[in-house]
Order: sequence, then structure tokens, then C-alpha cells
Amino acid sequence: MAYVETYYRRRMGAASPRPPLGDCLEADVCVVGGGLAGLSTALDLTRAGRRVCVLEAERIAWGASGRNGGFVSPGYSAGVDTILRHVGADDARALHRLSVEGVQAVADNLSTLAIDAAAPVAGYLSASRYDAADELRAQRDRLERDFDYAVEFWPRERVREILLSDRYHQGLYHPRAFHFDPLAYSHGLAAEIERLGGSVFESCPVVALQIEGADHRVRTAAGEVRAKDVVIATGGYTGRLAPRLHASYLPVATYVMLTRADPDLVATAIRTPMAIGDRRRAGDYYRVVDGGERILWGGKITTRTSEPRRLADLLRRTMASTYPQLRDVQVDMAWSGLMAYARHLMPQIGALGPGLWCCTAFGGHGINTTAIGGRLIAEAITGKSDRYRLFAPFGLVWNGGLAGRAAVQAAYWALQTQDAFNERAGSRGRGVQR
Repeated sequence: MAYVETYYRRRMGAASPRPPLGDCLEADVCVVGGGLAGLSTALDLTRAGRRVCVLEAERIAWGASGRNGGFVSPGYSAGVDTILRHVGADDARALHRLSVEGVQAVADNLSTLAIDAAAPVAGYLSASRYDAADELRAQRDRLERDFDYAVEFWPRERVREILLSDRYHQGLYHPRAFHFDPLAYSHGLAAEIERLGGSVFESCPVVALQIEGADHRVRTAAGEVRAKDVVIATGGYTGRLAPRLHASYLPVATYVMLTRADPDLVATAIRTPMAIGDRRRAGDYYRVVDGGERILWGGKITTRTSEPRRLADLLRRTMASTYPQLRDVQVDMAWSGLMAYARHLMPQIGALGPGLWCCTAFGGHGINTTAIGGRLIAEAITGKSDRYRLFAPFGLVWNGGLAGRAAVQAAYWALQTQDAFNERAGSRGRGVQR
């Protein structure tokens, strides 16, 4: 994991690690996993007056939570039609409202906790790489009609004013979405948990989870937490501590790079500070950072859990295929992160048993959904609501084992093929729609 260690060391600088748990601790709730899901759950619980302990196997937001692209927008990895098939129109609208609430929860934390290092920037453009004007207008109308969520249709000429690439056609602009530094945000949440009296421990993987009467014993190598409630929020790094969870998600790797500072060259391609994602089902996402000096570029997914060789060069070539003028941009560093995907592509938020909860599987759309997932689990534990039941129809579906991984990889390759077909069809010209 050399890429990952380099990334974390560079990003965190001289920040001192938190010590591991070294003794026995009593708590109301023990949260296993110090990523965005676990931290969001713990923060809402400490705000509600609960004694909370967070156990992180590595360092805070060491996994995908701290290494993702930092996009904050409503929705889920599963599309609207998929959600409708599972739950119907009323609950689909309720779930979408929850995803919007998750965006607002992140925005509120940034403001109230003054996490300046997260440096949020407003706006997100979802750009099409083929002529899709009618499709995009229909999606815009549906979002506003069915979900009361307003986006703007951008014609091709407006998209290409800010994205200087002949790959792009039309787009949908999300004014309420934003992007930020997710690692800085995560550390801001951890600091607030501690300020409110919660405990956050690093470098202490959980080795056993036992039930004793109405309590749970959560053991690490050198300590133990006794708590009435336990929340498993370990994402793509979930081991066999919770066998049902381990068998119900697929670890999927995504890749990200950061270019070296070259503001003049960056400006020849990208002339906006907003977040950009292309609408391919197997697409790329990126944003300029450091005041327009660098590009943070992410994309490609695989079910392999090891990082590929020449990762930086692989991503740079991907960027240059969209922006040939950036072919000489050098890469500062590149890294990967493991996301957790359920087969139905929805989060796993709910009860595993009395006092045992899960808040995981946020792959591909994790920042707003971890925020709302943590809130719902906290509400359930404190008796405030049972809104988490909206996710019950999706459940813990078996991941298919090795065959499941192979199927996911094959599906991704099929999406890439379909994306390429759509682009070729668009480039041959199907009538210019604006």
C-alpha cells in the first residue's frame, strides 16, 4: 500500500496519531470504524449526550473516506429506477429527501465546526460525452417534478466554455452540490467528537465481538470496550468480525491522482473551480484544487484489492484522452481506496441484532449518504426515529463470493463498452441538439 501511505503522510504532515485503546472502557455506544460513516454516527450520538467510543484499525479516514474525490451531491449509487423497483414512488421520494438532507448535514458541519481546511467549493457539473440533450432535459424535469430538486440544463456551448474538450456535449449543473477535502473534514468531525467528550482511538483493530447479556464486549489487542450498542461502520475494509456483513458487500477499488502545480497548463483545459463528473456509467470525476494550480482526477474501478503498477501513468493517460492538451502534465502522487458496494448498490443501514447496527456500503456516493446513515443510526439508538427502516427493502444480499467479484468486474467492462459505443455514435452525429 505504498501509494496510500505516501498519500496519507503527505496530507497529514506532522499531525500526531491518536493512541490505541490500552485498557477497559465503559461506553453507551462503541463505533467500529473511523471513516465518514463511523464519525458521522459518533458525532450525532455525542451531540445527543451518549458516551461514545470510536475504534479505528489504522488512522482516521485512512480508507476511502479520506481518499475520495470529495464530491457532495444528493442521490445514491443506485439509480432512481432501481430504487423505484424496490420501494415504490412514495418511499423513493423519501429516500431522495434523505440524500438531500445528507448534503445539508455535511454543509452544516462545515459551517458550525468551522472546518476551514476542508475548503468547500460550490457547484457540480455532470457532463455528457455524447449528444444527450433530450435525455438530460427529461432528467432535469423529473428531478424537479418528483423530488423537488432543481438542476440546470447546460447546452454544449456553455459546457465547452469551461471544459475545453471536444469530448463533451451537454450537461446538468447542480447548484446545491459542492466539493471539498474529505480528509480534513473527517479530522474536523473527530476533533468535535473528542471536544464533546467522546473517545477516538487509532491503530486498534477489533479482534473479537462478544455479547454478554444486554451488553457487548468489543476487544482489541490491548483493550476492551463494554457497550450496550455497537455500530459496524468499516466500509470496504470490513473483515469477518460481522460475518453477515462480510458476505454481503463487494470491495471495489477506485483510483485518484493529484497533478503537480502547473496553473497555466491547467487553464488550457479546465476553467472552472466546480466539481466535474462525466455521465458515463464507468466514468471519471475531477476538480481543480489549490486555487487552480492542480487537478485532482479520479476514475476507473476494479474488484482487485491491490494497487496496479504504474498507477499514476494509468490515470494520466486517462486524463489526456479527454484533454490532449494536458498530456505533458506531471503527476505528484496517486492512490487508491477500497469502497464497499452491496449488489443492489444501496447503503446497508440498519440492525444486525439487538444492540448491533451496521452503517456501511456507501461505495460510489459516500459523503452525503454516510452523513444521513450516521444520523439515522443515531436516531434509532436514541429512540428518536426509525427512519432507518426506509433502507430495509434492500437488505444484506449475498455478494456471490468470488463469482460475485467476477460478475461485477464483467459488468463494469460491459458498461465501458456501452459508454464507448455511445460516444462513437455521438461523434458520427445524430443531429446537434442544444
